[in-house]
Amino acid sequence: MARMSAEERRESVVRAAMAEFARGGYHGTSTESIAKRVGVSQPYLFRLFPGKRAIFLAAAEQCVEDIHRVFAEAAEGVEGEEALHAMGEAYHRMVSEHPERLMMQMQMFLAVAAAEQEGDHEFGEAVRAGWMRLWDTVHLPLGADVGETTTFMAYGMLINCLVAMGFPPEHRVWAGMESAEGGEGGSGNGS
Repeated sequence: MARMSAEERRESVVRAAMAEFARGGYHGTSTESIAKRVGVSQPYLFRLFPGKRAIFLAAAEQCVEDIHRVFAEAAEGVEGEEALHAMGEAYHRMVSEHPERLMMQMQMFLAVAAAEQEGDHEFGEAVRAGWMRLWDTVHLPLGADVGETTTFMAYGMLINCLVAMGFPPEHRVWAGMESAEGGEGGSGNGS
């Protein structure tokens, strides 16, 4: 079995960190659990990253990049209503197939809120920059329409909340999503 390069090991740490932070949040996840998941020692982990905060931010950046890629690929070559539905369906598929990305998003929002309450505004800047990148990725295929982009992102956040709370696809709370698909501003994200 070939040895991993430092960059490959770093990538595996970021993926492991995403799974651990998704499960336990920023404050509830130890660097020891991340190191254990990836199969490295804590000292090695800190040779790759200066600390837990850097690991979390790298995991957050990867999470946003994964979502950005899903939206960009889904919207390639389409725009307007077609892009809206393609991105919505791709996002729903991603959330279903990779729930750790959804939970990592939720943990990112909580970590930023906690940091802001403690007066740490720098922590949130990186996460907000990622969010703005997602906004821009969605905004252009939707015709640069602020209302459409806002509606799409709002439906996405509702999906995040419903999935995070464990509502099964057949639950009645999803009915509004299904009816929104045919109406104006519907994202097509519903199950």
